[in-house]
Amino acid sequence: MLSIVLVLFVSLWYSVAQTSVDSYVATEGPIAKTNLLANIGPDGSKSQGAKAGIVIASPSNSDPNYLFTWTRDSSLVFKALIDQYTFGQDTSLRTLIDEFVTAQSIIQQVTNPSGTVSTGGLGEPKFNIDMTAFTDAWGRPQRDGPALRATAIINYANYLLTNDNSTHVTNTLWPVLKLDLDYVAQNWNQTTHVSCLNRRTLTDIHHRFDLWEEVSSSSFFTAAVQHRSLREGAALAMQIGQTSVVDGYTTQAANVLCFMQSFWNSGGSYMTANTGGGRSGKDANTVLASIHTFDANASCDSATFQPCSDRALENLKVYVDAFRSVYSINSGIASTNAVATGRYPEDSYFNGNPWYLTTLAVAEQLYDAITVWNAQGSLNVTSVSQLFFSTFQSGVAVGTYPSSSSTFTSLISSIKSFADGFVSVVAQYTPSNGSLAEQYSKTDGTPTSAVDLTWSYAAALTAFAARDGFVPASWGAAGLTVPSTCSTGGSGSGGSVPVTFNVQATTVFGENIYITGSVDALQNWSPDNAIILNADNYPTWSVTINLPASTTIQYKYIRKFNGAVTWESDPNRQITTPSSGSFIQNDVWR
Repeated sequence: MLSIVLVLFVSLWYSVAQTSVDSYVATEGPIAKTNLLANIGPDGSKSQGAKAGIVIASPSNSDPNYLFTWTRDSSLVFKALIDQYTFGQDTSLRTLIDEFVTAQSIIQQVTNPSGTVSTGGLGEPKFNIDMTAFTDAWGRPQRDGPALRATAIINYANYLLTNDNSTHVTNTLWPVLKLDLDYVAQNWNQTTHVSCLNRRTLTDIHHRFDLWEEVSSSSFFTAAVQHRSLREGAALAMQIGQTSVVDGYTTQAANVLCFMQSFWNSGGSYMTANTGGGRSGKDANTVLASIHTFDANASCDSATFQPCSDRALENLKVYVDAFRSVYSINSGIASTNAVATGRYPEDSYFNGNPWYLTTLAVAEQLYDAITVWNAQGSLNVTSVSQLFFSTFQSGVAVGTYPSSSSTFTSLISSIKSFADGFVSVVAQYTPSNGSLAEQYSKTDGTPTSAVDLTWSYAAALTAFAARDGFVPASWGAAGLTVPSTCSTGGSGSGGSVPVTFNVQATTVFGENIYITGSVDALQNWSPDNAIILNADNYPTWSVTINLPASTTIQYKYIRKFNGAVTWESDPNRQITTPSSGSFIQNDVWR
């Protein structure tokens, strides 16, 4: 009798909880959409000064100042809007989408601290909202931006092709896309250029700064979105007759897919988000990677880290559990219930709090998984995902459970309630006006950091859509084969050559000469990380650096003395490295 009462109580609780989430989604959805649009120039009510099609990260201009436009954030925001437009949910968005494409085509050409359009500038993470270069110190480059921008615009291009507008795709969209896709293909790995890579070796490839802009290392999120962009870019290129790039994109996509497998931590059963920074690697980076590379046609494929794959599910559990004891607002919550989650458990930014978008991402991954399980009529419990499923049904055995089974029904119901729980957490800490900041306090849930974060609103819209069973367009993740060895590919011939720089420069005691330039090996125009030359043959200063072969590279020398940095005069110096052998460049300080 007691067990029957308990079952009825749990069922009633789930019903009340679902009703509460239904109510929040119905209320918050329109608010999120309105506030998102308010952050897009030139007519958004909170984006004064932003050019047409420019997404401001937040109207906050102090503590922190987010009144900039990030390529990553803008692309994720417009991917959500383009999905709404192409699926007929909001046909009024066409003009805004075209303005976004135009703005991005202009930004691509803006010379910035990462370089020019042809020398690495596409990796610049953010710009001023008037589309001028942001020139202060920052974590640069960030190689996820071009991939995400390409994915957003490709989605739009595919829609236009199905609606007999190939001319606009070829003449207007493709030039923008090709710049980004070429950048990804040439720069997904641009460091050591070793010819073959063991899958377990992570330190040889550096995407540079990840989406949190703090760690310069390999990033799973960056690799995953780069892989997607190259796959769908190759398919679009084939469709519009740009066949010359197809093999190159496809080859590099296979290399990236191979590299992605090296992030898996089999001992800890999670995807190591970053290879640097001294962290555990348990990070929302990986959950975001899964939802932003979701392809329902790929079912529960683990190689592409689909939301219902065993690796993605187990990774989700490890990620969520990492926050149970980190935040005070999670105290007392059962280990089987949803909690607030943040970027990574070691986070100290603004004292390290949960984020709205990361908590919503957990729900979105689970909703995506449920959509696929229901569509295929079964779910599969493997030895990797067994611990995840055991959260909802103790002792569940490894095996495939058809939709006709009680196990399938029970698991789907429990996982749906679990996913709703994360939305409930967000609802609990959403102010009465529906505004979503970047973070909410780990001690009392009060909104903190940047107000009205555009990405938070986009995350709400995509999570709510996933809850309703929305399935985004396929990008070609199904049926892929992971190569047995990973070539690091890269720019030029894929190798490197030693280049010796000699510059004649007279100095005073304590003054030194450094070099920096447009590629990773020259520290991407960073004066702080510039490479010091030796003065063994003073007044000639020298250094030998391995640079990408068959590549045009720009560089400059700088002086450092008593903390002051002096650049030599314009224009930038430029060399084209040979395909093999070595190279000596002799210069005189100017």
